[in-house]
Amino acid sequence: MIPRYLINYDTDNIEKVFTDAVVVGSGIAGLTAALEISKQFDVAVVTKSELKETATWYAQGGVATAVSQEDSPKLHFRDTLEAGAGLCDREAVSVLVSEGPDRIGDLIRMGAQFDWQGDRIGLSREGGHSLARVLHSGDSTGSEIEATLIRTANAWQSVQVFEHRFSIDLLVDKGRCVGVLTFDEPTGSLIAHFAKAVILATGGAGQLYSVTTNPTISTGDGIAMAYRAGAVLADMEFIQFHPTALDRDAMPRFLITEALRGEGAYLRDCNGERFMVGRHPLAELAPRDVVTRVMVQVMERCHDKPVYLDATHISESLLRERYPNIWSRCREVGIDISKDLIPVRPAAHYTVGGVRTDLNGETNIAGLYATGETSCTGVHGANRLASNSLLEGLVFSKRISMAVMRKLAAEEDQQVEDIRFQYSAVKPVGDIDIAAERSWLQKLMTDYAGVVRNEEGLLFALSEVDKKDDILKAGFMDPAGFELQNMLCIAGLLIKSALTRKESRGVHYRDDYPEPSDRWLIHLENRYTEDMVAG
Repeated sequence: MIPRYLINYDTDNIEKVFTDAVVVGSGIAGLTAALEISKQFDVAVVTKSELKETATWYAQGGVATAVSQEDSPKLHFRDTLEAGAGLCDREAVSVLVSEGPDRIGDLIRMGAQFDWQGDRIGLSREGGHSLARVLHSGDSTGSEIEATLIRTANAWQSVQVFEHRFSIDLLVDKGRCVGVLTFDEPTGSLIAHFAKAVILATGGAGQLYSVTTNPTISTGDGIAMAYRAGAVLADMEFIQFHPTALDRDAMPRFLITEALRGEGAYLRDCNGERFMVGRHPLAELAPRDVVTRVMVQVMERCHDKPVYLDATHISESLLRERYPNIWSRCREVGIDISKDLIPVRPAAHYTVGGVRTDLNGETNIAGLYATGETSCTGVHGANRLASNSLLEGLVFSKRISMAVMRKLAAEEDQQVEDIRFQYSAVKPVGDIDIAAERSWLQKLMTDYAGVVRNEEGLLFALSEVDKKDDILKAGFMDPAGFELQNMLCIAGLLIKSALTRKESRGVHYRDDYPEPSDRWLIHLENRYTEDMVAG
C-alpha cells in the first residue's frame, strides 16, 4: 500500500509561495516552458539540485530535426515510427517532426551554438535514422543547450528559481492541481508552492539500475508524485538502455555518443570481430534496442567481458575536433581512442513511459502538466529514436506554455488560491539504511527487470519489492529517503507492467515471449486510486 503523501504536514503552519505557474525541474523541458510563460506571468522553477544538474546537461549526441535539403519531416516521421515498434502515437509524432525545426530556430535565436560545416549546419547520423539529421555542439550538445537556457533565464530575470528544493507531493483540490509541497534542503523546512498551473519536468528514473548514464537525481520523483496524486501513467515497462557506456566503475557511466558510430566506428566482440554485420541492415546503426540485445548475447558468449567500440580507422584530427569530451575523458583512463579500442557496456538511459499527456502536455488532472522524460506523449512508442528526446522537450514544452498562458489569461482576474492541506497518517521512520536499500533495489532491477526479462525473474523482483512496505510508509525527513520511496514506487509499477506485457517489443524483451504479438499493440496504464491509500 502506497501512502497518498510521503510526509505529515499542514500548509497553515509552513511557508507558502504564490505564483501563476510552478515548474518542477530545470532541464530543457522545464526551462523552455518556464521562459515562455514568464513573458507574461509569474513563474517559479523548483529544482532538487543546482539549476544545471539535469539529464539535459549530460546529453552528448544532439537533437534530431529535419533541417537539411535531403531530409523532410515525413522521413523523420517514418524513422520515428519504425523505431517505436508499432506503439507510437502518430499524431504526437507528426507534431514533433513538423514543429521541431521552428523550436531549433528558437534555440539558435537565444544564442545556442551548433556545429557548422562550411555554410551548412553540421549534421550527424545516429542509430535508427535513415540519414544524417542530428544537430550537435561537439559532443556536449546538452550542456550547450542547458547553458543557453540558463543564460537566458538569468538575463530576463523573470523566473524565480529555487535550487536545492525537493518536490515531495502534488496538492490537488477537487480534481485540480493547485500546487506542490516541497522540502527546502538548506533550511530543512517544508514550503508549499501554490499556482494555477503545475508543470512536471523532473526527468526519468535511470537510477533504478546499477549501471546508468543518468545523474544521481534521476529517481522518478515527478512520475511517482503524479501517480500518488491520481495521474495516469503509461508505458512504464519500456526502459531504454544505451548500448555504449564506457565500461568503468564511475557512476553515472560516461556515455559514448551514438554519433561516433554514425561517424563510422565499429562494434567488436572479445575476439575483435564485428558482430552487428548480418544482424541488422543498419549494422552498428540499428535501433538501440536491437544493438543492446545483441551486445548482451555477445557478452554472455564472451563470459561477461565488455564489447569494444573501434574508432581507430577514423582520423585523429576529426576525433579530437568533433568529440573533444570523449577524447579527454577516455585519455583520463588511459585510452587513446585513435589507437585503442573503447570498452563499452549497455547502461540504463531513458524512461520511455511516464505521465500520460495530451498534445498540449495536460494530464487527466486539471492544472497539471508533464513534459520531457517525465511525460508519456506517445512519441517514442516502445523505443525512443536516438536524439528525439531533447526535441520532445522543446516541442511539447512550447505547446504546454501556450496552453497554460491561454488559461492564465482567461483567469487573470483570479488570485492563486490559498487552500489548506494537511496529512497526519505517516509514522516515524525506523532504522533504515537508505544507501544500502537503494543499492539493493538497483541490483534487483538490473538482474531481473533489465535488458532481458522473464516471468520467473519479474515475479521474484515484485515479491522482493513488496516486502519493502515499511519503507514506503516510513516518515522520512530527508530527500534521500523520499527518493528511495519514489524509486520503490516506480520499480513496482515497472515490474507489474513488464509482467503484464507477454511479448517482446522495442526495449521490452522477454526471453519467455521472444516475439512481438499484435494483441499487444496497446498501451498499459497505471493509476492510483483512493482505495489504495495506506493509513
